[in-house]
Amino acid sequence: MVAAAPALICASAELENGGDARRFEIERADGRRQAAFVVRYQGRIHGYLNRCCHIPVELDLQDGKLFDLTGHYLICSMHGARYRPDTGYCTWGPCRGQSLTALDVGEKDDKVWLNVMPDEFC
Repeated sequence: MVAAAPALICASAELENGGDARRFEIERADGRRQAAFVVRYQGRIHGYLNRCCHIPVELDLQDGKLFDLTGHYLICSMHGARYRPDTGYCTWGPCRGQSLTALDVGEKDDKVWLNVMPDEFC
């Protein structure tokens, strides 16, 4: 489903490399809501549905605290699965080899936008 217009998520300045994620929700045409987040990693913005591949829980127990201490992996707080922030690929844990559901996000005019709603989410 294509959104009528991009949806504003936050100001670009709110995202630091390897820093806290910015959480938001998406709403489907059928009214279902899903938690999502954006992060900045190596200068680029990446967005994903906030749902672990192993079990259907949000990755962060503390809002926006997704990066490990190195700032190079997103960590599921439930069981420690590690995801690459640039691809969403799980490199360690019970869901190794699977990937987070990526969102089409981008930056324009110092703002972060959700460009297109995902067709499906788990």
